[in-house]
Order: sequence, then C-alpha cells, then structure tokens
Amino acid sequence: MYLWLLAAGLTLVFGVLGVLNFAHGSFFMLGAYAAFTFYEKLGINFFLSIFLSLVSVGIIGVIFERFFLRKIYDIDLPYQLILTFGFILIFDDLVKMIWGGVAMIPPMPSFLEGNFSILGRPYPFYNLFIIFAGLAVAIVLWLLLEKTWWGRMIRASASDREMASAIGINIPVLFTTVFIFAAMLAALGGALGTPVRVVAPGIGTAMIIQAFVITVIGGLGNLKGAFVGALIVGILTSYGILLFPIFELFIIFVVMVIVLLVKPEGLFGK
Repeated sequence: MYLWLLAAGLTLVFGVLGVLNFAHGSFFMLGAYAAFTFYEKLGINFFLSIFLSLVSVGIIGVIFERFFLRKIYDIDLPYQLILTFGFILIFDDLVKMIWGGVAMIPPMPSFLEGNFSILGRPYPFYNLFIIFAGLAVAIVLWLLLEKTWWGRMIRASASDREMASAIGINIPVLFTTVFIFAAMLAALGGALGTPVRVVAPGIGTAMIIQAFVITVIGGLGNLKGAFVGALIVGILTSYGILLFPIFELFIIFVVMVIVLLVKPEGLFGK
C-alpha cells in the first residue's frame, strides 16, 4: 500500500501532465520527515500530524511545479528525467541539513499498538490500518476521477490538451492542482510509514525505483495498473526477502522484463 500511494501520484502526473517525475520519491521522503517532526518532535496528534505533513508537501509541490516543472512540459522525456533527478539530490541534501543524516523511527501511536491473530500468527493492527487506508485512497481516487467535474476535466485534458483548453479549461491551473494532489499522495505514503519504516535521507530514491517498476508493469498513466502493479511488486518483494534475501529486487526486475517483452505497454496500458 505504501508503494500504491507513491505509484498512484507518479501515474497521475504522467497520465495528465505527461511528465516522468523522478523527484516524486522525494515527496514521499519529505512527507515522512514532516510527519516525524509534527508527531515526534512537536507532540501533535498523529492524524493531525499526517494532515499537516500533506499540507507542507503540497506547498513544496506548488513551488516545484510552478517554477521548475512547468518549464519542461513540452520538451523530451530525457530532459525531464535529468531535471527531476537533480532535485532528488537537492532534496536529499536539504533533509540532511535540516534533520541530519541519522535514521529515525518515531513511536507507534498507542491506539494502534498490538497484534491480533491470523491462523495462529500475530499480525499488527497498524498494518491492517495501512491496508484499509490504501484501499480507501483507491476508492476516493476512483470517485474523484470518474464521478466529479474535476475528474472529467482531468480526463479531458489528458486525452486532448488543446481541445480541453479550447472549451474553457484552465490547463495551467488544472496541472498545478493535479501535481499538488499527486505530491500529497506520495507524502501520505511517507507519513503513514513513519511508525514502522525508517525515516532517513535517500528513502525517496529507493522508493521511486520500485514505483517506476510498478508503473511499467501496470502501464504508464493507468491507475488500475498502478494498484495491481503495487500488489505484485509488494508481494514479490516480501516473498523475495523471506526466501531470497539477496535477490529480492532481482525478482521484480525479472517480472518487469517479462512484461516489457510480452506486453510492452504494461498489463493495463493502451
């Protein structure tokens, strides 16, 4: 589900804006650090800390899209990747300057501590909470894109940007709102992971590599593909760590290669 939240934003940005944003993983990292600061350092309520982390990363997303990303919408993908990869390095160094380079894990919220039994094995309540949170985001995304006027404008702009502009849709404003929403999705994944995942510089880079694998497997720009791809990659990674600890990433790359050879557009791509 962490991978789904990250891949959903990456897929949304590519499907609507046509930009492959390598720095999207940095929003995951910034969301984790912001939630850590609000919850652990400032002692704010857990859910309010998550909300404040989304707002904080959303503001960073506005600045990033308005002053940098908007300049490269119409140029080739390699230039987009170079610029956004450069921002990964910038964000990593900024994090080290502000929070230091030591990995941190805040305490688990008391109301989500503990385990329950599944087939005689303990399973954490927090993991179940994350699963439901990921499914809730999937449902909200579907409702937003399929059942709202904003979703219609997004789909129209993704299909034909010029025609959407001709019928009165403000494309720059729409692109900014989509980018903010995608950045907040990534931040949500990072914020929700703080009680169980290490908060450290560079986690965004590790996560974005898996997110790209997910989007390739599922199909670039396809949210259904991102969800299924996240399940495939997450489960294979877990079994890889259990059975082949040294080769867990090798397994998901093999799956990606097979998909590229058999169906290059991805499982749900067109």
